[in-house]
Amino acid sequence: MADDDHTPITAQQAKQLFADWRDAKAVVLAVSGGPDSLALMWLAARWRKALRRGPAISVITVDHGLRPEAAREARDVKRHAAELDLPHRTLRWRGDKPSTGVPAAAREARYQLLARAARAAGASHVMTAHTRDDQAETLLMRMSRGSGIAGLAAMARQTERFGVIIARPLLEVSKAQLVATLDKAKIGFATDPSNTDPRYARPRLRGLIAAYAEEGFDARNLARLASRLARANAALEVLADGAEQFLALRDNDSAQPGCDARAFAALPAEIKVRLLLRTIDRLGDEGPAELGKVETLVAEIDRAIAQNSGGHGRIALKQTLAGALITLGRDRLRIETAPPRRRRSG
Repeated sequence: MADDDHTPITAQQAKQLFADWRDAKAVVLAVSGGPDSLALMWLAARWRKALRRGPAISVITVDHGLRPEAAREARDVKRHAAELDLPHRTLRWRGDKPSTGVPAAAREARYQLLARAARAAGASHVMTAHTRDDQAETLLMRMSRGSGIAGLAAMARQTERFGVIIARPLLEVSKAQLVATLDKAKIGFATDPSNTDPRYARPRLRGLIAAYAEEGFDARNLARLASRLARANAALEVLADGAEQFLALRDNDSAQPGCDARAFAALPAEIKVRLLLRTIDRLGDEGPAELGKVETLVAEIDRAIAQNSGGHGRIALKQTLAGALITLGRDRLRIETAPPRRRRSG
C-alpha cells in the first residue's frame, strides 16, 4: 500500500488486498455503517466486479440493540449495498444485555450471528474491516493485560471462529486511507459515539496513541511490532512442534506414558510453557488454560525436578489445571484428562 495515509485506495491496490480470497465460493461482509466497513463493502464490490469469476458476496449488518440510531444506520447500509448490487440482511442481537463488559459481549454475539449467516449462505469466510489502527489498539490492550507473545501478535489476517474463517483484508490499511477512499467516492458514513466514549478501553487507547504518536507510538509502528511478534510466534510454534514430537507428549497409551521429565526440564522456558498449554487444552475439559497458571506450573515442575537432581528419592507433583491432571513421577511427566470431580454431599 502507499505510504500516504490520506491517499484513496486504487482499483489495483484493492485487487491486491482481496487477492487471497479470489477462489472462495462465497464471502459475507460485516458492514456496520461506519467508514471502515463501508469502505470494505465499496472495495470488495469493485474487486468482485473486476473479476471474471469470483466469490459471491453478501452483506450483513448486526444491530446490537444498544443505540436507537443503529436501525437507521442498518437501513443506510442496505441502501448502499443495493447501489452496489449486493444482497443485504440485518441481524439483531436479542435478549438481555449485560450490565458490564458490553463491548466484549457484543463482539462475541456479533461473531456468532455472522458465522451463522455465513453458514446459511454457504460462505466460507466472513470479512471484517479491521484496520492498522485497530491492530495497534489491540496490541496495546493486550500489553495492558500482560499477554504473552501469541497475544501480542494481535490479530491475524485470517482466523477460524465458530466454524468459519474471519478474514481481515484491510489489516495493513489506515483508517484515514479508508475515509479518503469514501470521500473520493462521495459516500457518507455513520459515526458510532461509543468510539469516542472514555468509559471504554479502546477509545482511551486511541487517545493514548494520538498523544504519543510523535514519540514513535503511532499506529504504523505499533502494527509493525505486532507483525514482528507474529513472525516470532510462528517460529516458536514450529520449535514447539518439534519438541512435542521428540518428547512424545501425546503418547499417553504407551508402556511408559508421558515424557522424560529431565528432557522436558532441559527445554527453553517458552517452549515448555507452549507444550503444557497445548497439551492441557487438548486433554483438559475446562480450558483454555490461563497462561499465568501454566507459567507457575512450569516453575513448580522445574523446582521438583531440580530437587531430585542426584537421582535419589521420588519426585512428587500432582495437580489439576483446566480439567487436566498433571503428574510428575521420578522420571516421567504425564498429562491426562482429570477424573470427574466428586460432588460434596449436602
